[in-house]
Amino acid sequence: MAPESPGEPAPALSPDDLLAVLPRLTRLRSALSKGRLVERAAQAASPSLDRPAVGVLVTLLAAGEPLRIGEIADRMQVVGPHITRQVQALEKRRLVRRIADPLDRRASLIEPTETGNEVAHRYVASLLGWFAEVLADWPQQDRDDLLRLLARFADDVTARLALPEGEGEQA
Repeated sequence: MAPESPGEPAPALSPDDLLAVLPRLTRLRSALSKGRLVERAAQAASPSLDRPAVGVLVTLLAAGEPLRIGEIADRMQVVGPHITRQVQALEKRRLVRRIADPLDRRASLIEPTETGNEVAHRYVASLLGWFAEVLADWPQQDRDDLLRLLARFADDVTARLALPEGEGEQA
């Protein structure tokens, strides 16, 4: 494929191009889930917490600010009642706490406690450490390109999925 000129739209990917990468994406998804990478990271974070509970803590850590239960659910792409149960269990373990929403005193925000933050940091360190080992032998430029392109791809997929149904679909 010849590189396009600045301002010129990139040629569309052919179905064959996309089909060629599909088995690799499937193998990657399978390797990550069957390889129990996430479960091992959750075990490293706190042996007594399940994945969804750790997911709430990591979501709060990534947000960098307290969130409403609905915001946590949206970011985790699950339903609110599921998060409510997780937050209640985390509160009992003193890993999160509710604080008043300064914009609406009737609502609560959820924030991690110091211990909750420590658990989230252990999880992230375990997961990122594993990926860092995988990429250790890659040239720096390749690592930089992967991170840049993966971030862009994730942002574009997320934005596309957020469009109202029917918008952004190819004919």
